[in-house]
Amino acid sequence: MNIPEIDIARAHSLLTEGSATFVDVRDSASYQEAHIPGALHLDNSTVQSFLDDTDKDSTVVVYCYHGNASMGATGFLQEQGFTSASSMSGGFVAWSDAGLESRSGTST
Repeated sequence: MNIPEIDIARAHSLLTEGSATFVDVRDSASYQEAHIPGALHLDNSTVQSFLDDTDKDSTVVVYCYHGNASMGATGFLQEQGFTSASSMSGGFVAWSDAGLESRSGTST
């Protein structure tokens, strides 16, 4: 399976345009500490509602710490029928290192 990747510059453009759903697959503590604005925290307890409630043709950007675990999560979403899911290369570390905005807490 080919896992699409996008770089942080493209991901930032999608965030600015409001044209993608961002999904954070890191652990809860890391998500609460800092995450991309509007990102949904996806874990075992939230994945089913995400699958049920999200348009399978919408653009989804998946990220983790460094861009490795998000590849597997993106593959999973593809297997579930998501046609425009991509993994963000470099993950949240690259996003943060680039000085891009983030939020803390559980709310987006």
